[in-house]
Amino acid sequence: MELDSIECVSSTDGIDEDEIHHHNLHHPHPPHHGHHQFSSSKPHNGTNNNANSINNIVGPTAIAPATSVHELLECPVCTNSMYPPIHQCHNGHTLCSTCKTRVHNRCPTCRQELGDIRCLALEKVAESLELPCKYYNLGCPEIFPYYSKLKHEGICNYRPYSCPYAGSECAVVGDIPFLVAHLRDDHKVDMHTGFTFNHRYVKSNPREVENATWMLTVFHCFGQYFCLHFEAFQLGMAPVYMAFLRFMGDEMEARNYSYSLEVGANGRKLIWEGTPRSVRDSHRKVRDSHDGLIIQRNMALFFSGGDRKELKLRITGRIWKEQQNPDAGVCIPNLCS
Repeated sequence: MELDSIECVSSTDGIDEDEIHHHNLHHPHPPHHGHHQFSSSKPHNGTNNNANSINNIVGPTAIAPATSVHELLECPVCTNSMYPPIHQCHNGHTLCSTCKTRVHNRCPTCRQELGDIRCLALEKVAESLELPCKYYNLGCPEIFPYYSKLKHEGICNYRPYSCPYAGSECAVVGDIPFLVAHLRDDHKVDMHTGFTFNHRYVKSNPREVENATWMLTVFHCFGQYFCLHFEAFQLGMAPVYMAFLRFMGDEMEARNYSYSLEVGANGRKLIWEGTPRSVRDSHRKVRDSHDGLIIQRNMALFFSGGDRKELKLRITGRIWKEQQNPDAGVCIPNLCS
């Protein structure tokens, strides 16, 4: 069921309010993506497959891996690096343990029966290898033993970020500048400069609440980018509205900032203050952890005033950078942009 759209009227840092109308929020059309340095992990129609893998990007100072040995350790079925147990057929063709079940115990190269033969020699070769992180072309300088490399790559600070857009299954990945341009150009997200904001959310039928009812705005301040989310969803049996901020960067950097959100009317006020979550944490993970300003529907309608048949919420907020005081050893807020 398609719900009514939400109108967002926003102003930042004292700028007069400009009306911003958002249509088709609940069933957004997927954006068309061009060929970029970073792209979806799955190919779009008409997209060159060479653009789909960040491993194909080689910088001027890239460390070239031990290509020949590395190819020996590449599974011919899934093309991922193989880890013990590495299986082989009677003719010496190898593949990973995951793909062994997928090929129904038949060698994908010679079609002979695989059996249960381990390629111990190749496993020993892998133990002796040291290879650069797969994100070396993005700036990671680390080199790891073969069996430690995979664990590091799962938490590498240089790994690309996923698109923070919550309204569609967008598989685009990239660095922060690329994703900011992607949000602006492909998802048509509103961009604002400043560390304070004043948003008004209007919905004509607040009794209809679906998980897909959401808004996203990007703010630029302190040389960083922040995503402000606002959405309605069911919390158990109760419909609620929630606003929260995510930092476009890693978790350690996010801890350098704080933010506050405030909503109220008719002599009542709700205030939330916290640290923005990194976009490394998915939108759903942050929402489901309730890490933000949560407004019950009855309270939201009370704040809206009138006959309680239309949602009119005004949410104000600010972002500040925590600055270390070297004398006192404590953090003090820095509100200078």
